[in-house]
Amino acid sequence: MTEPFRDPTLPPHERVRDLLARLTTEEKIGLLHQYQRPIPRLGIASFRTGTEALHGLAWHGPATVFPQAIGLASTWDPDLVQQVGAATAAEVLVFHTKNPATVGRNVWAPVVNPLRDPRWGRNEEGYSEDPWLTGVMAVSYARGLAGPHPHRMDTAPTLKHFLAYNNETDRCTSSSHLPPRVLHEYELPAFLPALREGVAVAVMPSYNLVNGRPAHLSPLINDVLRAAAPDELMVVSDAMAPGNLVDPQHYYDDHATAYAHALRAGIDSFTQDDDRAEATLAHLRDALDRGLITEEDLDRAATHILSVRVRLGEFDPEPLRRVDPDTVNSPAHQALARTAARRSIVLLKNDGILPLRDPRRIAVIGQLADTLMEDWYSGTLPYAITARAGLAERTETVFCEGVDRIALRTNEGYLTASADGTPMTITPAPGFGPVAESAAFDLFDWGGAWALRAVVNGRYVSEDENGHLTNDQPGPNGWEVRQTFRWQPDPNGTGVLQHIATGRYVAVGDNNTVTLTPDADSAAVFAIDTLRSGATEAAAIAATAEVAIVVAGDHPLVNGRETEDRTDLDLPAAQEKVLRAVRAANPATVLVLTSGYPFGIVWADEHIPAILWSAHGGQEYGRALADVLFGDADPTGRLTQTWYRSAAELPDLFDYDIIANDATYLYYLGSPLYPFGHGLSYTTFDYTDPEVHVTDDHVTVHVTVTNTGDRFGEEVVQCYTHQRVSRVKQPLRKLQGFARVALHPGETRRVRIDFPIHALAIWDVTRSRFVVEDAPRTVHLGRSAKDLRVCAPLNVPGEPIGPRPATRLHAADNDEYHGVVLCAAAKDRGDAVRATEPGAWIAFLDVDFTPAPKEAVICANTDQPGTLTLRIDNPISGPTVATADIPAATDHFDFTEVRIPVDSVTRRHDLYIVFEAAGTALSWIDLS
Repeated sequence: MTEPFRDPTLPPHERVRDLLARLTTEEKIGLLHQYQRPIPRLGIASFRTGTEALHGLAWHGPATVFPQAIGLASTWDPDLVQQVGAATAAEVLVFHTKNPATVGRNVWAPVVNPLRDPRWGRNEEGYSEDPWLTGVMAVSYARGLAGPHPHRMDTAPTLKHFLAYNNETDRCTSSSHLPPRVLHEYELPAFLPALREGVAVAVMPSYNLVNGRPAHLSPLINDVLRAAAPDELMVVSDAMAPGNLVDPQHYYDDHATAYAHALRAGIDSFTQDDDRAEATLAHLRDALDRGLITEEDLDRAATHILSVRVRLGEFDPEPLRRVDPDTVNSPAHQALARTAARRSIVLLKNDGILPLRDPRRIAVIGQLADTLMEDWYSGTLPYAITARAGLAERTETVFCEGVDRIALRTNEGYLTASADGTPMTITPAPGFGPVAESAAFDLFDWGGAWALRAVVNGRYVSEDENGHLTNDQPGPNGWEVRQTFRWQPDPNGTGVLQHIATGRYVAVGDNNTVTLTPDADSAAVFAIDTLRSGATEAAAIAATAEVAIVVAGDHPLVNGRETEDRTDLDLPAAQEKVLRAVRAANPATVLVLTSGYPFGIVWADEHIPAILWSAHGGQEYGRALADVLFGDADPTGRLTQTWYRSAAELPDLFDYDIIANDATYLYYLGSPLYPFGHGLSYTTFDYTDPEVHVTDDHVTVHVTVTNTGDRFGEEVVQCYTHQRVSRVKQPLRKLQGFARVALHPGETRRVRIDFPIHALAIWDVTRSRFVVEDAPRTVHLGRSAKDLRVCAPLNVPGEPIGPRPATRLHAADNDEYHGVVLCAAAKDRGDAVRATEPGAWIAFLDVDFTPAPKEAVICANTDQPGTLTLRIDNPISGPTVATADIPAATDHFDFTEVRIPVDSVTRRHDLYIVFEAAGTALSWIDLS
């Protein structure tokens, strides 16, 4: 008789319950690592979580490479994104069939962190700075990955990385300050849609802490994420994150305790020590033996894991869906890659030079003009159609890489490479004549990071296992990129080279071999001899062509990648130098940017006739680019991030309070270089006759859109709302929906956009719930968040937010603050605020002191005796109504309740709690 857990006619929860009852304690523990152990007596195979599939299958050999995630989102085309997800899932199944132990069907995608700061090193992995748009794209991609079968998934998508994670700098030890409104209005809306739709069945927490508590221990995992999912949700840790709880986070003293708390907080699968599971399982056994976890805790985690495996059809009698091996990089997937790349291209500026008008000769120039880049989470390119190759299929091209050729000279001689890539040396300079080819290097500037390619063999300079420099690498590569250097000039026009991966300096060792040293004083001092100017050569080539196309941007593994944030938004200096030289030589210059993040290209915007941007576009990028440049396709991409003029317009990288700091298009008060939603067409559109209708629980917006140009074009009609009156700070505009409409010249169409009334809600900190305020609103329609063409009033039923009652006020639910950060009130749950400077304060606005309180109880903590002062109406000059002396505590989680008298205060006032010393924390104050 077939065991119930193998019966696909039974509900998944019954199958899981049957299987769980058959497992021993040791077998349950064996399921809790990334590499789940087989159970031969039940015929259950091993199972591996974590196949990377962010924009195609990664890390397992050649597979179709689609545009980076930020590029897929820039299509503003959810159906297309779903098709890419489905194609990726099909290729995962092919590789899984070949090697099920290596290629698992739990895929770690999509990434749904809202892109609040373009300096984030992993910007390319996300979709948008808008949480709603992020959620839309996540649903589409995850639905494609999961497949069309309602009860049997092709793959099991995993949302990354929960929560408030946009910095690589100190990512394992930094704490993200996340006030309640930012949590509920900005962060959670990016994660919840794919969970509620049931298309994502797993979540991965992030490395960082949130409000002083490791994200892997967040109570929100169980309280919010699991509550949102219609079925069981599996939670997998990020790689090595469980061990971080002990070191470097020092949140718990030993691994058994840390793992026990992680398991109880909701972590089901521990991604630790790669495929070496024994240490993790031993810690869990120890936790069980010590009573830190129970059998019920094991059952709960095993249930989450087995539920996903059941829904993948692993235990069904019929075989898994078979996919033709030729599906990988099939003609259909190649065509889809080209479509995705083409529709992701954004036309940022056009003075009329585009589309190209049958030029007989094009100069194709730049470090990225004849190469395609793979990022850390991309697949291996099965072939590469570069910009140069794509354009060469259309017309005659001439090419210039536009990089300087240099020699590095010390007092003893030149840095010298060999044709066979053996360790490099310092070779005495010739007495006369040109520098030998072995001493010549092409210099690639990726923005604060240099890569050196030896002319003698075309290979890049790197560090070998013995600490020597060799020229034997195809380019920057690997998790720890060891092929980049930072130039540190001195006042004499010379300088030293610092190896970025190790922080050590290039030096001359024994027998004139070139090595690395930690001692900056022992570094070799180099002078740079420019043998050939990339800018000069590029200008000369550009002058011979009718049009010059400069392809510039970033290297996805250098200066802006996982583990490394950017410090600025600048285009690398050498690339900008080339661009300026080309523009001077040929006014018909087009800048094509290829990058995983925005650049502050102010000079280019002022001087270059046309500018396009796309993310790294995958294998068909060059043909897609040619389609748009030559006008075969209208540019239909739109920005999903604000492009700022410089990093000076951004708040601190570690400040996650977008509301207080006017961050993202929602709150930014300045004039961006290119706004959220921006993207030009080769035609023009007119918007007229907006109408708004409110029925039941949703809003319907209509607008007439007309193609007023002389070319076919596709418009992305964007709908924003603005609440004009509120108790709290409101977004300047908020995206509520969009619609794509393709129109022939002169064609007109009535466009409809719908959104639910609850999308207008804000998080009310006075009652800890969402509220649609009774307030006037406006609907705006247009081409971007700044190019809004028409508007109409919006009136929906709402409710007022009244004064706060003078009862228990939680410090985290303050209305305004200065000089404080959110922290953990206890190790497992609860938030508090802690002063970072003397005179810090939090405010509770419009508190109703009726009846007048006679005393208050304060729950506070401090490592040194401290004082809290209660003032009304002003934190500096307002009347003092109470003072609390807080005794020193044993640690940061030892909060003390202090009872204090309150002077007579009646009616409604703003209440300020002032922290007289740094380090004092407040969990709550009770005035009832």
